[in-house]
Amino acid sequence: MTNNDILKRIRYVFDYSDEEMMAIFDSADYKVSRSLVTDWLKNDDHDEFKEIYDDQLATFLNGLINTKRGKREGEQPKPEKLLDNNTILKKLKIALNLKTEDVLEVFKLAGKPISPHEVTAFLRNPKQQQFRPFLDQYLRNFLNGLQLKYRKDS
Repeated sequence: MTNNDILKRIRYVFDYSDEEMMAIFDSADYKVSRSLVTDWLKNDDHDEFKEIYDDQLATFLNGLINTKRGKREGEQPKPEKLLDNNTILKKLKIALNLKTEDVLEVFKLAGKPISPHEVTAFLRNPKQQQFRPFLDQYLRNFLNGLQLKYRKDS
């Protein structure tokens, strides 16, 4: 999945307006214009399409954490320069205050149940032997499950 696809899916799941998207970035101390947000959300074959880079998506996810959970005191976390699916899962889990059981429920809603061991493997440090990469198909299923859980008209 591309970063733009992930941003579009999150926007759709929570039905965010352009203003809300801008406010999420702003909560992570990153100013974006409405036109930039809309360019990120355009189809990749559109003339005005712009790619959202890893550090920008990480900033958005940090802003989502701040918006959903409240901004923490002191220095804000720096956005990752390189973002992988495991980190995206971790940030969404934090933002939505999901426990392992909740993550399992989201996958079950998507029709793709996984085991608790798989969830913990996805959330481990990459240097640990039990670490498992969170592949695009898992991320797609997780976002589908979030849509079924949080979107009112799904």
